[in-house]
Amino acid sequence: MRSWEHFDYGEHDGVATLTFSRPERLNSLTFEVYADIRDLTDSLRRRQDIRVLVLRGRGRGFCSGGDVDEIIGELLKKGTRDVYEFAQVTGACVRNLREMPQPVIAAVNGVAAGAGAVLAAAADIRLLAESASFRFLFTSVGLSGGDMGICWLLPRIVGLGRATEALLLGGKITSQEALAWGLASRVVADEKLDGAAVEAALQF
Repeated sequence: MRSWEHFDYGEHDGVATLTFSRPERLNSLTFEVYADIRDLTDSLRRRQDIRVLVLRGRGRGFCSGGDVDEIIGELLKKGTRDVYEFAQVTGACVRNLREMPQPVIAAVNGVAAGAGAVLAAAADIRLLAESASFRFLFTSVGLSGGDMGICWLLPRIVGLGRATEALLLGGKITSQEALAWGLASRVVADEKLDGAAVEAALQF
C-alpha cells in the first residue's frame, strides 16, 4: 500500500479512511493535498478489495478549504494557464469521488467550508456531528460560486432554490439546517460521529 504524505490514510477490512491531518490549520488544503486526493481517489477506482471510502478530519474541523496563504496567495501570483491547471486538479478530486464504484462516506466534524464543503458534498453519505456546519464561501473570497463543480452538484442534493442561496451568499448552514435540506444524511452527537461512520462503513 502506498504511503500518503499529505494526509493520514489507512485500510482495514476493505474500508479505506482518508483523514485530513492539519488540525492546526483546520485541515486546510494545499496544492500537495489536492494532488494526493486526486491520485488516491483515482487509484481506488480500480481496487476490488476496497468496499468503501471514509473521509474525516482530525481536530476541531473537517476541512476549511484551500489554505489562504499556501493556495490563494500563491494563485494571485500565477498566470491564467497555472490557474487553469490547478482548477483541473481540484475538479478531478470531485469527479473521482463521484465516479468511484465504491460508496463514499463523509464524517463531518466542525467546519466544512469552501473546498472542504464541496468534498463532503461529493460523498454519497454525509454524517454530521451536531457541531458541524457547511459554508460554500467562494463568493466571499472573490471566486465564482460554482467553484469545483458545486453549482452542478449542490442543486441535485438540496434543490435549485436552496443551492442558489447557499452559493451566492455563502452563509453558514448548521447541522440541523443541513439535515432539513437533505445535505446531511444523519446528525449525531459529536462524540458518536466516529462510531456512526464505522457502523455505516460496515454496512457495505
